Amino acid sequence: MILFPAIDLKDGQCVRLKLGDMERVTVFNDDPAAQAKSFEEAGFEWLHLVDLNGAFAGKPVNADAVNAILKAVSIPVQLGGGIRDMAMIEHWLAAGVRRVILGTVAVSDPQLVKDACRAFAGRVAVGIDAKGGKVAVSGWAETAELTAIELAKRYEDAGVAAIIHTDIDRDGVLKGLNIEATLELANAVSIPVIASGGLASIDDIKRLLKPDCAMLEGAISGRALYDGRLDAAEALALIRAARGNGD
Repeated sequence: MILFPAIDLKDGQCVRLKLGDMERVTVFNDDPAAQAKSFEEAGFEWLHLVDLNGAFAGKPVNADAVNAILKAVSIPVQLGGGIRDMAMIEHWLAAGVRRVILGTVAVSDPQLVKDACRAFAGRVAVGIDAKGGKVAVSGWAETAELTAIELAKRYEDAGVAAIIHTDIDRDGVLKGLNIEATLELANAVSIPVIASGGLASIDDIKRLLKPDCAMLEGAISGRALYDGRLDAAEALALIRAARGNGD
């Protein structure tokens, strides 16, 4: 199980939103590269980056912050938000992003996702953000008439590296992960699934380490790490111990 610390970028700062609302924002760090470095030094193996402005604008907005993070760390980075065409996919992968996350285009342009998966094997993830079970797009501003499982099944044989499943109704409010919906999705497809939205405490980590969650690639944590409700050292120690190498 991989624990991905989230860096959500808005106006060049590290922020967290409540329920995906750009007006309900808390700034946690005005130096994203320093924040990324601190996560690396804490022992995290990956970083999860989202260009929030980009998700709404449909194009990268926080590129300077992303580039600064890529220069600051050596651990792999996955990036989503405003990546809507092949040129931008190629740009970010060439810049050092390990894998891009395609969300809105996974609904609007499935052929682009499939083409990208063929061109960049193992480096394209699909972000499925669900509100009330239905897929939300364009920075969560619009809802599609698709369920998360229906969308995931479209990419079953496309070569998608992972699906990041976010429950918007829990995002940023520390209610705990929606394990039930995430496992239902993971059981429906063979693509690795990452849980996101609501991770609140060490209890969520313990839940993720139970046998039924072994199929999940990992989970993303944001606000709980920033406000101290989740102790990074304790969480990572539990994960290492579960892997059988608790040193």
